This record gives sequence, structure tokens and C-alpha cells, in this order.
Amino acid sequence: MKRQLGASLCAAVLALSARAQSASDPLAAVNAALQAGQADQALSLLNSAPASAEAHNLRCRVLLTVENWDGAGSECQLAVNMDGQNSVEHDWLGRAFGQRAAHASFLTAYSLAKQTVAEFQTAVKLDPRNADALYDLGDYYNSAPSVVGGGADKAQSTEAQLAPVAPARADKLLAEIADGHKDYTTEESELKAAIAVDPHPALSWASLASFYRKRQEWTNLDAAIQSALTAAQKDPQASEAYFNAATVLIAANRNPQLAMTLLGDYLASSIKTEDAPAFVAYTDLAKLKAAAGDKTGASQARSAALALANEYKPAQGLKF
Repeated sequence: MKRQLGASLCAAVLALSARAQSASDPLAAVNAALQAGQADQALSLLNSAPASAEAHNLRCRVLLTVENWDGAGSECQLAVNMDGQNSVEHDWLGRAFGQRAAHASFLTAYSLAKQTVAEFQTAVKLDPRNADALYDLGDYYNSAPSVVGGGADKAQSTEAQLAPVAPARADKLLAEIADGHKDYTTEESELKAAIAVDPHPALSWASLASFYRKRQEWTNLDAAIQSALTAAQKDPQASEAYFNAATVLIAANRNPQLAMTLLGDYLASSIKTEDAPAFVAYTDLAKLKAAAGDKTGASQARSAALALANEYKPAQGLKF
């Protein structure tokens, strides 16, 4: 009885603490919901939050996770309009423009691509040590054609700026540059170099596994996946590696049972991230369960996804 009373009191204190935090800093509660993959909850909280650049940025990021590219772009633009000297705001606007470009017609994509690189450049100019912006700019330079400002030489120059700020990410950018030149030996070497300096190496192991998937090196892929899992078990901050490893296995059409287990491990973890939205994990899990003949489990996973993000179209479109 005392234990039950103590547990109830503890739960009540935690609930009151959460409500107090939400009241004193509503945007902190929004960000917590975003990281947990609770898109609908984040948007609901934003509806009652005062207008600010940070609020528009958070709404943009939520909309990006649910693949509402146009809505995200509008919100990130509002954030920049309200706080034009903020490097982070410009970087997110560049990402939103980039997603819109990737899903637009050719003529529209051309204009959006130029806006994308302009925002990344502005973000780096405002804060030359913004690792996210530096990587985004370098990745853009490496992948975009010269007609919209791309170029491997520009990517190399950006990598030199990134290296002292975020060594592991710089190695991954060098790997991307090598991939563009079809220099797969260097690409593999740089991905391994990233593992050696990454404070959360599980994520870099998953990146190496993705490389082996593209090269169809299945034995190496399996070994990299196992290394990612071993590292993630020692590092709660790297729980995203479970999601990333599952994504690699799904793309490879390999070991679906392990992929389901990894998605379950990620969803059960206490630390999630907007880079791996929980509702996306549930949607992937639903597909795997359906393919395995578990229609009940698939339906439950789909319902869990929609409970977090009711407007997420890939989950809406699942049929069993």
C-alpha cells in the first residue's frame, strides 16, 4: 500500500512538474513533443503559444516531419522574417526549400534550388561554426548541378570549414563527395574514419551499413548493423541508430524480423528524435507486419502512427 501511494505521489509530482514546465516555457513542451514524434500534440500546443520566430520554426519542423512541404516552407519563412539574423532559422528554411524542390516540377524546382543554397549560405555566413548549416551547404554543393550553384570543389571547401567543428560529419561529407566521384574505396574509408571520431558511433556504423547496402556487400552490411547495435546498447543518446539500422534492412529487403525488432527497440527507447519520427517508425513497422501476415499487428501499428500524426499520408494510405 505504501509503495502504491509513493508511486502515485511520484507520478502526480511528475505530472505537475510537466504542466509547470509547459506553462513557464510552452515552446519547450512543443519541442519535447516534436522529438517524441507527437506531431499532433506539438501542433496543438503551438496553437496556444504566442507568435514568435521560434514558434514558427518549430511549426515548420513539425510539418517537415509529416511531409507537408509547402506548409513547412511558409512557416520557416515567417521565422526568418521575424528573426533574420538567426543562422538556425535560415538553415531550416533552406531545408524546407530543399524538400519543396525535391517534390516540385522541373521549372519550380530550379527556382527553389537557388533559394535553398542561398539560405544555407546565409546560415553559414551568420554562424561559421553552425555544423548543421555547414553540412547542409556542403551536401547541397556536392549533390546539386553547377547550374544551380553546385560543385565538388565548393563541397570540398565547405568540408574544410566543417572539419574543426564536427570531425565525424566532415568525414561523412567527404564520403558523400567520394560517392559522387564513384570512388567507393575512399567513401568506405571516410565512413570508417567518421566512426573513429563520432561521439555517438552507433549512428556512423548505421551510415556504413547503408554504404554496404548500396554496394550489395551483405556480409559487411550484417557486421556493420551488429556493430551499430552494440554501440547503441552502450549509448542511450544513439537510440536513433536502431531506427536507421532498420531502415537499411528494409531498403535491402533483408532480415525483416530484425528490422521489426529494431523499430520496436527504438519506439521503446526513452530518447527519440525528430530525425526519426516515431510515427514513421510505426508506419514502417505496420508495413513489415503486414508483409509477415500479421494484419492485426499491422493495423495496430498504423493506428499508433495516426494517433501521433493523423495527417501523415503514408500511414493514412496503408491498406491491409
